[in-house]
Amino acid sequence: MSEIREINFDGIVGPSHNYAGLSLGNLASSRNAGEVSQPRAAALQGVDKMRSNLALGLVQGVFLPQPRPAREWLSQLGTSVEDADPVIAANAMSASAMWAANAATVSPAPDTADGRCHLTVANLKTMAHRSHEWPATLAQLQLAFAGDPFRVHAPVPPAFGDEGAANHMRLTPSHGEPGVEVFVYGISGGPFPARQHVEASKAIARLHRLDPSRTIFAAQSEEAIAAGAFHNDVVAVANGPVLFAHEKAFADRDALVTELQAKVPGFELVEVPDAEVPLADAIRSYLFNAQLVTPTDGAMTLVAPTECRDTPSVSSWIERHLASNGAIRRVNFVDVRQSMANGGGPACLRLRVACDPSLVDPRFIVDNAKLDRIAEVIARSWPKQIATSELQSAALVRDIENARLSLLETLELSGLALH
Repeated sequence: MSEIREINFDGIVGPSHNYAGLSLGNLASSRNAGEVSQPRAAALQGVDKMRSNLALGLVQGVFLPQPRPAREWLSQLGTSVEDADPVIAANAMSASAMWAANAATVSPAPDTADGRCHLTVANLKTMAHRSHEWPATLAQLQLAFAGDPFRVHAPVPPAFGDEGAANHMRLTPSHGEPGVEVFVYGISGGPFPARQHVEASKAIARLHRLDPSRTIFAAQSEEAIAAGAFHNDVVAVANGPVLFAHEKAFADRDALVTELQAKVPGFELVEVPDAEVPLADAIRSYLFNAQLVTPTDGAMTLVAPTECRDTPSVSSWIERHLASNGAIRRVNFVDVRQSMANGGGPACLRLRVACDPSLVDPRFIVDNAKLDRIAEVIARSWPKQIATSELQSAALVRDIENARLSLLETLELSGLALH
């Protein structure tokens, strides 16, 4: 009998990590546009976060950096990284695929009519720098989840924007039991685009053969989008039967909570009032873009960025919740400042897949020894820093491409060289 466990697949921060400020609506990305990035430090911070998850007894996987520059995309535009307009070149050099929460939407086998784990690659069509990620993501997913227990789907048509698991939550008494899947979509009339289209979410639910009675489509609040919550996972996260959310996360909070109470055994809402943690503080600290996980000791744990500890309103709320013996029993703070400066917290860096880990291609599963090998490549090959003015430098491009190839070789995944 196979055992379903949740695997957190983290995107390894790529060697082209930079601050070009390409993501409209992502306030951290815009705020830090033009700053000098530190790809080596960023990637090692990600490795350290994975180590802390292994220490909790969690199963940890990885996705690999994609080819940068995106030469095939540039070719489709009739140019090259050397000749492109600087803005186009920056879009081709983005390392944003490191945020694996946008890689795909995942429905575990207990939720699907055919008993398979379904994964649909996100089209990410709203932002140019992410729109070219899906072919390389699809290649990795098809390799990692190649067996009959899985079904990997190509993206939904780009007329309907889909940004993956960042706008999807699953609530269930345990990972191996049937769950209720919540698809969160946006309807933006404000200054920033809503990136998740309701028709994309409905298409994925059909492709995954979900039970309509256990599938919910909920609108994200316009106030949250306008405040900088460009994905639902900036204001809400679920784990097991627990929904951890800001008071202003959803357009119709009461209807969603009522439906979850009726459909999820043991449902528990951990809601943060705006009066205690203003929406702006929640978004700046990425309190809800933390990983909410259940370690082997059963004590539900929030893996939160150090910015939460450094934000007074957030830190105070965490202390009060822990003292109240609430659903979240432990908070682990992790330093992912390089990712945070580009608008991605601990939860952005990972895709959750509930399945039997033995069914996954083992090259994508890591332990501390494998993380040691990954860290060695990063320390040796990743650029120490990148200024946006350097993105078309032939020397930098060569170093970035060689660094990625070195990592693929180390992990015996050289077949992904072109993907």
